[in-house]
Amino acid sequence: MLKNYFRRKPLSSILSDVQSGFSDGESKESGHSGLKQVLGVRDLTFMGIAAVIGAGIFSTIGEASFHGGPGVTLLFIITAVTCGFSAMCYAEFASRIPVSGSAYTYAYASFGELIAWIIGWDLLMEYAIGNIAVAISWSQYFTNLLEGFHIHIPEYLTMDYLSASRGYEKIQELTSSGNTAEITSQLQHQAAAWSTAPGWGNIKLIADIPALAIVIAITYLVYIGIRETKRATNAMVILKIGIVIGVIILGFFYITPANWDPFMPNGFKGVMRGVSGVFFAYIGFDAISTTAEECKNPQRDLPRGMIYSLIICTILYILIALVLTGMVNYKELAVGDPLAFVFKHVGLNEISYIISVSAVIATASVLLIFQMGQPRIWMSMSRDGLLPKAFSRIHPKHKTPGFSTIVTGIVVAVPALFMNLTEVTDLTSIGTLFAFVLVCGGVLVLDKDTEPTRGRFRIPYINSRYIVPALLIAAVVVFREPLAGLFKYSGDWHTYKDNLPYFLFIILSSVIAVLCVVKKLSLIPVMGLLSCFYLMTELGYTNWLRFLIWLGLGLIVYFGYSYKNSKLNLRSEG
Repeated sequence: MLKNYFRRKPLSSILSDVQSGFSDGESKESGHSGLKQVLGVRDLTFMGIAAVIGAGIFSTIGEASFHGGPGVTLLFIITAVTCGFSAMCYAEFASRIPVSGSAYTYAYASFGELIAWIIGWDLLMEYAIGNIAVAISWSQYFTNLLEGFHIHIPEYLTMDYLSASRGYEKIQELTSSGNTAEITSQLQHQAAAWSTAPGWGNIKLIADIPALAIVIAITYLVYIGIRETKRATNAMVILKIGIVIGVIILGFFYITPANWDPFMPNGFKGVMRGVSGVFFAYIGFDAISTTAEECKNPQRDLPRGMIYSLIICTILYILIALVLTGMVNYKELAVGDPLAFVFKHVGLNEISYIISVSAVIATASVLLIFQMGQPRIWMSMSRDGLLPKAFSRIHPKHKTPGFSTIVTGIVVAVPALFMNLTEVTDLTSIGTLFAFVLVCGGVLVLDKDTEPTRGRFRIPYINSRYIVPALLIAAVVVFREPLAGLFKYSGDWHTYKDNLPYFLFIILSSVIAVLCVVKKLSLIPVMGLLSCFYLMTELGYTNWLRFLIWLGLGLIVYFGYSYKNSKLNLRSEG
């Protein structure tokens, strides 16, 4: 029985199933899945940039800089190297298994069905929450942009119910206690939404209409075709890269080198406090792998697109971080719109306005890529019988997973309309890191071909037998004091519980070091696995708990529906 939960789908079966067009609604006469194969290296690189250069560079980089100071550039490098290891593992998988489904499909081939379901369920959370957060962020930028044109949308149509209610209650509390000096413009904005909203008593009509509108527009664009999505993506990427480069060049003329001293004002721990926001900026590159069946030459183009986009985005992020922390003191950067803020700070209000336009475009392009990626994961899980057949239907005219695209639009649009999810963006990061860990681990356990396929990307083999144990010993020596502190319980559980994920990392790294000695594992996927898992430990106990609750819900669905309806299960019974 236990063996059935880890039954693996052979590579030959994955490829032949796609070629035969077996899933509901797919064309058996066409000889392939029916998805249009129109994407090349440039398109994939642009999609990666579109997904990565978004909310991170226009929003979360400010908070990360506030904690880490100019040293946040080191965090971008650390994160880029971590993603680089993972990107190479994704690239090998995408080259070996050029089908939709991303990490879900890769896990099915390497770890088996149960782990594949867990990672698929994890990816659905990652994409959905990420999309909701991006839609809400886009709404804020768009509303501010309209204000620049003197176009005012009523407050109760630009935010969620909970934020408006909390803002109103907070102002009432501050006013009654006489602390009116603590009333911020944001609280006033929220209270105005509550006060002016139509309704009866506490039942108010408050909803984020711009967030709903952008999700509908993006979902429609993704629904009508990959070619249209490609054109829109390329246009937005060219425009926003031009603006970002212009901002970097102009900003260097306003840098005060004294702002870079001290380089790490809060030490390395302060730098790592921004890991969630910085990693959130990078999570987009894995969405490229969901388009494998729509590539002209996936074995060659997917690896190049992933790696090119990662390199370009890392360079831009480092330069932007240097500009931000050089133009103003890091202590002033805890703002939601750091790029616009620093140019206002030096009196360039016109540039600030241009940045706001770019932010609207950038966040829309991120939403576009993620809205394109999630339906293809639904589709892949449905093909395997883990979800109902409707999710794998291909639209006969548009050649896109139509039903899955519509469901994705609903799943994102409705919460974005009514909910405030800015507090759970860490869930997106932890979910993505978990996917990266499994992809890196999957490369280590996946059976190797006897003969390499021409044109296929392969990770260069470097023997980790001595390198990984040596690095582990060096880390213990260098970080011996923080490690010793992990074992000292002060009696405050609320503070201590965030140390628990570090113990998991210590156990995992020790096991991996032993396997490196015994099995002579490949270094690059090992480093990817360990570095991604380490970043997961930096996200704290609370996010781990939420993540495990979500996975628990997924297991209920798996044992209640997916296990019985799995095509591998039906084939074994037949």
